Amino acid sequence: MNNILDALEWRYAVKKFDDKASLTAQQILEVKKVFNLSASSYGLQPYKMIVVQNPNLKEKLVPASYGQQQISQSAAILVFAIRTDFGLAYIDQYFEDVSVKRQIPLENLEGYKNFMKGSFANKSQEEISSWSVNQVYLTMGHMLASLAAMKIDACPMEGLDPNAYDKILDLEAKQLKTIVAMPIGVRAIDDATASALKVRKDLSEIVIEM
Repeated sequence: MNNILDALEWRYAVKKFDDKASLTAQQILEVKKVFNLSASSYGLQPYKMIVVQNPNLKEKLVPASYGQQQISQSAAILVFAIRTDFGLAYIDQYFEDVSVKRQIPLENLEGYKNFMKGSFANKSQEEISSWSVNQVYLTMGHMLASLAAMKIDACPMEGLDPNAYDKILDLEAKQLKTIVAMPIGVRAIDDATASALKVRKDLSEIVIEM
């Protein structure tokens, strides 16, 4: 592909995957790395991504996705979940990581750490959860563009039962809560939506220049 605009013209929300196609271990590794490199507020990454490739698990997730067949057809399902254990101790660990990786004495980071902890100390659990969900969607947008550049097809899905996903994937025990899923793989050659023209507003309707 020539550039990111070509990649974005190529991508669409796949309605039917080629269930015989798979992704290589290298491709899956690159998908994981793309996820890890996504932007997040403060760089805190208050989420995890579950990569589901097990066929039995994928089949179990179909009813939890209101019967959407992309789930079972895909090469893998990316499940984005927020961490329910996010708190001040998590921030302490983040700064320990910063200290080690950037070789900065921990005491030199104390001011910024206290500022960051102060910004969360007065937030309710509901506010922190809402913030975490926003980070998931920021990451998902990054993933969609990146996967398109990698020529990996995807379909972001909000149409699912988060509680059912949590139960099937045993996420409560992992202190995680499902937010959204994204099956990935290779589009089927008979997916009619692949050739449909994109319907977008004219730039003059959606962009304001000042």
